[in-house]
Amino acid sequence: MNKAEELKRKKSPVQIKNKKAGFEYFFIEEYTAGIVLTGTEIKSIRAGKASLVDTYCLIINGELWVKGMNIAPYFYGSYNNHEMKRDRKLLLNRREINKLLSATKQTGYTIVPLLLFIDENGRAKLDIALCKGKKAFDKRETLKEKEARREMDRMFKK
Repeated sequence: MNKAEELKRKKSPVQIKNKKAGFEYFFIEEYTAGIVLTGTEIKSIRAGKASLVDTYCLIINGELWVKGMNIAPYFYGSYNNHEMKRDRKLLLNRREINKLLSATKQTGYTIVPLLLFIDENGRAKLDIALCKGKKAFDKRETLKEKEARREMDRMFKK
């Protein structure tokens, strides 16, 4: 990801993060995928009513799907409101999907959503990453590093 893409993400009015992913996994490769949504789903996302807690991605029949993503029903939606936790299709190139498929066949690798945002054209995008799970000692090491950084920030602010 280059600096121009990072700036676009920071300017996005909606940024829904999966905070737990950084603690649970090592990120190996990151991708940005489009999402196939219905009418009221995009309205709920623009209102910030979505969650990436306990979400994961699967490749089924050569297509990438996100499972467990919660998008709350749109408040002003009527009888045609959407389901909260339905499976949603992600849009990636065939080459990228094949690369992810071969990587996830190895033990310990998975695909995890990291960030849901709105791009400059008003479309919802999802940053996903090929991840390897952390062991318990890796998680303890991450906590130690985080605590050390926090302590350093306290020392320099005084």
